[in-house]
Amino acid sequence: MKSYRKELWFETKNRREFINITPQVEECLRESQIKEGLVLCNAMHITASVFINDDESGLHHDFEVFLEKLAPEKPHSQYKHNVFEDNADAHLKRTIMGREVVVAVTDGKLDLGPWEQIFYGEFDGKRPKRVLVKIIGE
Repeated sequence: MKSYRKELWFETKNRREFINITPQVEECLRESQIKEGLVLCNAMHITASVFINDDESGLHHDFEVFLEKLAPEKPHSQYKHNVFEDNADAHLKRTIMGREVVVAVTDGKLDLGPWEQIFYGEFDGKRPKRVLVKIIGE
């Protein structure tokens, strides 16, 4: 069995962003030369997420509104975590959106549904963060 590992680095301009990383993951798959197996993509930071969904701007707006209702950023004083930092909401948003995804590899391609795309979700940005891509298979 072959194994491949790569880190994708991101530094967002905004505190919160959704970035479609499907093309970068597909490039990793090409580099790995693995035709059958599994791809793991996971955020290596506790205030970021990797998830699968549709690449549609209205939906991304709806995610933002939904997450802000569940874990509003402000007032910062509402969170006990926010003594030395102001990112408690980002930790909660990450928990809701998830840490990682696993995608099957079939015939050298990501085996995604018709509208499925892989996203990096940033909830406390403006600094370098990374996503691990690990591919195993034959």
